[in-house]
Amino acid sequence: MAQAQLTVDLDAIRANWRALDALSDCETGAVVKANSYGLGADRVAPMLAREGVRRFFTATVEEGAAVRKALGDGPEINVFGGHMAGDAGLIKAAGLTPMLNSIDQMLRHVEALPGHPFGIQLDSGMNRLGMEAEEWAALRELAMKQKPRLIMSHLACADEPNHGMNAHQLRNFREMTDGLDAPRSLSATGGILLGKNYHFDVTRPGIGLYGAMPFRDARRVVSLHIPVIQTREVKTGESVGYGNNFVARSPMKVATISAGYADGLQRALAPKTYLWAGETRCKLLGRISMDLITVDVTAVDTLPDTLELLGPHQSVDQLANHIDTIGYEILTSLGGRYARVYAGA
Repeated sequence: MAQAQLTVDLDAIRANWRALDALSDCETGAVVKANSYGLGADRVAPMLAREGVRRFFTATVEEGAAVRKALGDGPEINVFGGHMAGDAGLIKAAGLTPMLNSIDQMLRHVEALPGHPFGIQLDSGMNRLGMEAEEWAALRELAMKQKPRLIMSHLACADEPNHGMNAHQLRNFREMTDGLDAPRSLSATGGILLGKNYHFDVTRPGIGLYGAMPFRDARRVVSLHIPVIQTREVKTGESVGYGNNFVARSPMKVATISAGYADGLQRALAPKTYLWAGETRCKLLGRISMDLITVDVTAVDTLPDTLELLGPHQSVDQLANHIDTIGYEILTSLGGRYARVYAGA
């Protein structure tokens, strides 16, 4: 079988949620947007619900409806994108709670779905989503009469604990919400790690659940093993792959493995990336193509059926560092051709 296997450790996700939950004295939700960061919300969300999570977060109503199908009735599903035009039917049918980001969204929601639950997202300084202070001041009295289920904002620099933006946004959020009769939420994973001043009533861990930075104590969640299709002996002076991008300086053994940029493994990974055959590190050679990667396995005595790209030897963050990106992008790029296997829980 020439299909790479992506293993998702549900027990590790559960342990990461427990560890982040233990850092605060408030309710701990879970962010399951982008299909649980590419790992399968249909498996992750029910496991977390069994663990006791009662509030989930998605980016869009379509994601929210998929999570509702997986969860059934009960847990609240908050939608960061709010109430967009055409969303009313799905919001109502799936029992979603949109986080309203503007006066226009507020008016759309109360007109289309009077009495339906909603939350409010405020812009405390990130200038991305949410109502700015002046807009919120104009709407606050009307909104509070409707009893929002949650008032939230999002930190721009929480992964940099000493960044002045954190204290600035905390101060702004307090000025916009102190004294209001509604639960408040400011912190995702990075904010949780900043300390209890940032926790308020609900925290929203996301990337930390899935084993990536900035949660340094996270348990590893994913491993990726890629099948070896073929091996060959390459002579000195022969090239490997498209564009003659790699030329052998000495005789070597090269394995061709079954994954590529169609599986979310960016071509930019090629110059710095290694895979593992047991405890032996094997250099990626030449260019990553759509379906195939070539790897130097000269030092491997007995070649296994698969090579490890993600696992005990290399985390998503280490792989991300090779191309100056973040673990979020590596996780959410993992393609649909992998055989996903769920361990634990």
